[in-house]
Amino acid sequence: MKAFYKDFKLGILGGGQLGRMLIQACSNFNIHSSVLDPSANAPCQGISHEFQQGALDDFDVVYNFGKQVDLLTIEIENVNVDALYLLEKEGLAIYPQPRVIEIIQDKRKQKQFYFDHDIPTAEFVLLNNRQDVHQHEQFLPAFNKIGVGGYDGGGVVGLKTLDDIDKAFDAPGLLEKAVELDCEISVIAARNPSGQISAFPIVECVFHPEHNLVDYLISPSILSEDIQNKAKNIACDLITKLGMVGILAVEMFVTPAGEVLVNEAAPRPHNSGHQTINANVTSQYEQLLRAILDLPLGSTAINKPSAMVNLLGEEGYTGPVHYSGLDELLSIPGANLFLYGKAETRPHRKMGHITIVDESREQLINKIAQVKQTIKAVSQKSEELQQ
Repeated sequence: MKAFYKDFKLGILGGGQLGRMLIQACSNFNIHSSVLDPSANAPCQGISHEFQQGALDDFDVVYNFGKQVDLLTIEIENVNVDALYLLEKEGLAIYPQPRVIEIIQDKRKQKQFYFDHDIPTAEFVLLNNRQDVHQHEQFLPAFNKIGVGGYDGGGVVGLKTLDDIDKAFDAPGLLEKAVELDCEISVIAARNPSGQISAFPIVECVFHPEHNLVDYLISPSILSEDIQNKAKNIACDLITKLGMVGILAVEMFVTPAGEVLVNEAAPRPHNSGHQTINANVTSQYEQLLRAILDLPLGSTAINKPSAMVNLLGEEGYTGPVHYSGLDELLSIPGANLFLYGKAETRPHRKMGHITIVDESREQLINKIAQVKQTIKAVSQKSEELQQ
């Protein structure tokens, strides 16, 4: 296979932590990686074979970058799709395909796709601006989601009554009916050009109560087999109906009545799949490579129960990062540290994660609490000032 030789060049749009872990998987396949990112200090800088600084939303920058590689993928959705369409027309393999990225980029298009293709999701109405909320007072309480640009917990606000209208985005978006939740879960599905599909076991996600980010997750789930099968089938159905090649992370709600509703999807590696590096036969990053190279998809079987804890920048700290508690963390059996190579910390910024493997769910939960208390991403200067 040409991809196993250095004359094959994989282009990655985005040089963040997801790209960094993808490059680490590339080394096992002897794949030459080339990365485009707007930041000169991106996490991929220094570990990719080639690194180019440039804007991901600039047509010429993305197009010219694509002309230099054999296959193109993404680690972030906010890229210039027009450039990708032209590259695809000229014969470049791009996975996920530009039409899929275009759907996912806009939550309005994404929700409408679910509705049009019988993918279960919460009720919603489309909005053009803040004033449109007045026309749907009966729809509240609901979540207002901005159509384009929301990321890592941003772009979502809760509206209980019209008294909250000042919180709404004055931009195209949607109102999503608030539903009663039992829990939130995620399933990562993969599909290759030959049509082979595989899904990882579902993970249970616990979100930070304030920042709308995953605080930690646990795998495997203890939800009923019926709900787990339903969730995996929905993820496989969605990636099939999208006709997508690559991996698709599907975040879902589970209601007390046992309904499984799709919240959002991401056509790339995802925070809810980090634990697969240590806990599953095949990681989500290797699975992505297998999918886009049209290789047999790997086993998604779980080797050991696992958890993943996000390492976020601590409140009140901004500046050159310093990690406190490293020695204590690495003394915890089963704890595995992944730092993202970001030089600067700020409150709630994803600086790394910790995966934990253990034989029992009870032990995992105990170690999650221990990990959260042990390691902190702070600023060296700020820490010194507080001493």
